[in-house]
Amino acid sequence: MDNALVVIDDTDAHRTLLTEAGQLAHDTGATLTVLSWITPDQADETAANIEAIEQVEGTSYSDPDPTATAQQFARQFAADVLESADDSIEFTTEGIVTDGDERADEIIAAAERLGCDHLFLIGRQRSPTGKALFGDVAQRILLNFDGTVTLKMN
Repeated sequence: MDNALVVIDDTDAHRTLLTEAGQLAHDTGATLTVLSWITPDQADETAANIEAIEQVEGTSYSDPDPTATAQQFARQFAADVLESADDSIEFTTEGIVTDGDERADEIIAAAERLGCDHLFLIGRQRSPTGKALFGDVAQRILLNFDGTVTLKMN
């Protein structure tokens, strides 16, 4: 493992995954990138909230960049988790905006763009029928990523 990507959300399972991946990357000398994603709807909601604040305060903020919003979340989440685990673990962050249908492809594209050879992610327990009807991000990544995938079931 030379370059690892950890896909996170704001759950306890992701805290555990990030702690374990961070320690493994640190111990092996690999670079660690923490990736967070938001949906287009969440990006629109963030923009609407900022606009509402501007109207109440009579101030003006720059247009929110949804990718930067996701990256900022990754930075704060990773700092909180990794500094409490081991403050010598170094990391970089990335953010993407994607919906559920394209999330696997966007994660793989980010991993390839960053030169990652190892992905860490959380999977959900689903019935075979649920996978067939709705797809499964983790399953698509396992089948299509050209590298090692560590999948922790939630």
